[in-house]
Amino acid sequence: MKEKAAAERGTRTGFTTGACAAAAARAAVIGMATGQVPGEIESLLPNGSRVRFAVQDGRCDAQSAHAMVVKFAGDDPDCTDGAHLTVDLRLLPGQAGEVSYVAGDGVGTVTMPGLGLEVGGPAINPVPRRNIADNLREAAPTLLQVHGVEVTISVPDGQVMAKKTTNARLGILGGISILGTTGIVKPYSTAAWRASVVQGVQVAATTGHEVVALTTGGRTETFAIATMRAERPELPSACFVQMGDFLRYALDEAASQRIGLVVLAVMVGKLTKIAQGETITHANRSEVDTDLVAEVARRIGAAPEDCAAIAAAETARFGAELMVERGLGDAFHRALAQAAIDTLTAPERYGRAFQLRVLVCDFSGNQVADVWSDPALPQEREAAARRIGIDHILDIEPEPSPE
Repeated sequence: MKEKAAAERGTRTGFTTGACAAAAARAAVIGMATGQVPGEIESLLPNGSRVRFAVQDGRCDAQSAHAMVVKFAGDDPDCTDGAHLTVDLRLLPGQAGEVSYVAGDGVGTVTMPGLGLEVGGPAINPVPRRNIADNLREAAPTLLQVHGVEVTISVPDGQVMAKKTTNARLGILGGISILGTTGIVKPYSTAAWRASVVQGVQVAATTGHEVVALTTGGRTETFAIATMRAERPELPSACFVQMGDFLRYALDEAASQRIGLVVLAVMVGKLTKIAQGETITHANRSEVDTDLVAEVARRIGAAPEDCAAIAAAETARFGAELMVERGLGDAFHRALAQAAIDTLTAPERYGRAFQLRVLVCDFSGNQVADVWSDPALPQEREAAARRIGIDHILDIEPEPSPE
């Protein structure tokens, strides 16, 4: 019974910040229309379903209303779990149907282009905006036929929560973003991270530097920043994107945005997976091909017995460290990086849609390889951007997420 209960707790879904804000807005507009904010509300989610939310701190008069919904993230490790999504409405007399948005305390302000939001405006994404407006118009149709409503969303302690997100790097300052495409948060969902990777590449494209550095985590990011800023001190933080395991989505977006130079900052395990053709490098999705590692070692002159030991090993790290011991570390890492470039620049993948630079560091953060592909070709860049755009629209053979 305990194991079953634990499994059930590990699969509970929750609700996005956008869904909670929409529920609070719906409760508040009912208060403006009727004189009383309800203590519970059935709210419309972006995916078309309806969910009941408890509403707290409701108060209203004919010109304004206030309501709050506590976010429940289910079993997702979300820094906004328990956040108080607070909405204040202000009547806009005579502005029939108008719905405008304001960032209150703890909600970020957009300071850079590339997010699909107005610079200087609130970090409230388009889907939550539509969802809030739909709930307002559905809950108080008569009021919205005559007047408009200004929606201010606040999140107490949102500034603290934002430090655990990539908002500052994306140019969202002062708090969290109001997000959500379906309204539902799935436990340990990769969707939010995948979306943040794509968004990060989009922002990098707006900086004018024609480069994005894709890293797999904190160690490779520190390495990439130190290496690249030694060469180009002017590079902003927005040019560095932690892609995690989502190489495919990052490279697709880089091609779609016509970014000229893509830098991959990786260590030997992820590098091997890229060389073997994996573009989603999560451990649960793919295993390291140690036969490939052994083949690379053979090409650089490693002894047959060492190649056999590498092939029989469980990790690529074993092979890398053995080659270092044998004095072949530099040659090994360069050859493996070149194998990754050859894989990614194959005609059936990205060709020369962008130039690739593969920076490899060891587990102490020291550089062990720096390999470049041939420069991008303009005609291949345009062809790749068009192809990827069509694939995204038609959802042709989408690669499943590693959930």
